[in-house]
Amino acid sequence: QVQLVESGGGLVQAGGSLKLSCAASGSIFRVNAMGWYRQAPGKQRELVASITTGGSADYADSVKGRFTISRDIPKNTVYLQMNSLKPEDTAVYYCNVEHMTLYRLRQTYWGQGTQVTVSS
Repeated sequence: QVQLVESGGGLVQAGGSLKLSCAASGSIFRVNAMGWYRQAPGKQRELVASITTGGSADYADSVKGRFTISRDIPKNTVYLQMNSLKPEDTAVYYCNVEHMTLYRLRQTYWGQGTQVTVSS
């Protein structure tokens, strides 16, 4: 089992910044892609950003130029730097990790979610 611990959410005014962190621990063999999703009330969960082991990042159009995803591979940690936050960024943010076991079994893990609230 792999455990994910998220931190960094909170309340911020529009135009402000927050940085989310997600650390993976437990029976880790190989962490592949890591990413962040978010879910606003009444809406479906959506991909915000993802990053491969090689460092290639992908972003939702709505956050391009404002959010930056990064990872610390030795620490199995992924970060999301969020700048120029807007009220529409308000949501619960979930960390997502693609893990491969020793026996090449692919697993997906989710964090518990952290609330980000942007006031206007």
